[in-house]
Amino acid sequence: MVKRITRDELMRMFSSGEKFKLVDALSKESFAQEHIKGAISLPLDDIEKKAKKILNKNDKIVVYCASFECQASTKAAEKLLSLGYKDVLDYKGGLKDYKEANLPLEANTQIRPVCSACCTC
Repeated sequence: MVKRITRDELMRMFSSGEKFKLVDALSKESFAQEHIKGAISLPLDDIEKKAKKILNKNDKIVVYCASFECQASTKAAEKLLSLGYKDVLDYKGGLKDYKEANLPLEANTQIRPVCSACCTC
């Protein structure tokens, strides 16, 4: 079962300087439009082929998607756990919850590459 965290828990992780990878499980287009500051784009459909390029199995990973109703973050977290990632958390509230608290988002006109190991990212 995937462990969930709240926005307050995520904010404590940010403010304490805790090391973790924040993963946006939505599409690259959604990520380019807006995402939580510091997040990396790893769409749900790309996890199996790209996770090992950008994540370490011992990383603490927080996955999010659009909202409480969206299932992408939960599915992404389950996929990561099945691939052997040990510390995966689901920020279920996602972008909607984060925006409702007026917290800072980023937007890109270009998607920042998640690795430099190949030309398919």
